[in-house]
Amino acid sequence: MKVSYFPGCTLKNKAKDLDAYAYRSAEALGITLEEIENWQCCGGVFTMAKDEVATKLSSVRALKEAGAKEQPLVTVCSACHNVIKQTNHAMQNDKEFADKVNRYMAEDTPYAGETQVYHYLEMLRDLVGFDAIKEKVVNPLKGKKVAAYYGCLLLRPGKVMKMDDPENPSIMEDFIRAIGATPVIYAKRNECCGGYIAMESPDLAKKNSNAVVDNAKAAGAEVMVTACPLCRYNLVKNGADIPVIYFTELLAEALGVKEADHE
Repeated sequence: MKVSYFPGCTLKNKAKDLDAYAYRSAEALGITLEEIENWQCCGGVFTMAKDEVATKLSSVRALKEAGAKEQPLVTVCSACHNVIKQTNHAMQNDKEFADKVNRYMAEDTPYAGETQVYHYLEMLRDLVGFDAIKEKVVNPLKGKKVAAYYGCLLLRPGKVMKMDDPENPSIMEDFIRAIGATPVIYAKRNECCGGYIAMESPDLAKKNSNAVVDNAKAAGAEVMVTACPLCRYNLVKNGADIPVIYFTELLAEALGVKEADHE
């Protein structure tokens, strides 16, 4: 199966290993990631101003390219996913916004939100299947107590993202079970780590991060796993004293491709 792939800025710069794990794991599961040609930054955040279209054009171009190939568009960063999914939803449901975007782009074929958008975790659940992943695991992470950290952007706004229950999600815990580890449920797994206020208020960001990590540890976690590079960076920077691992790295370890000798 081939899917269009939007890696995002972080995974092509500070976190190249996480991008490599995504490719290797997908290959092991029978999925070919075809990187969007000439992709640009998704915009970083989805601005709510309806007359602001410039920061959303990169997302629309990526969506159009995937649609032209008749492929779903897969993202691996929760921030990129949030921007692209919200942009696609706006193109589907806001005619005024869609008209402005299409006139700005001035292309022959307008875009109306036809492309299906998946986060990599959704791809694992909906296109591969967690049962199929279990069968591919060669290095089951038995005995490892893993706390999933969802953060802010993966699940919200719930009516647009439609990935899971934003208050009581299970997709990451099901992923953890699929690779043989034991999920740890804790209260702060979908609360903010403070990543977006780290420059303005580093003390508050540190307080938020430490509260998340302490809560996970109190519930018995030995490792934390996240789907957001910014969350991972923020938790580690602010002194997490248990490992904080990106989910593609954990998947690659379980599938036996973490140490593959090709990029």
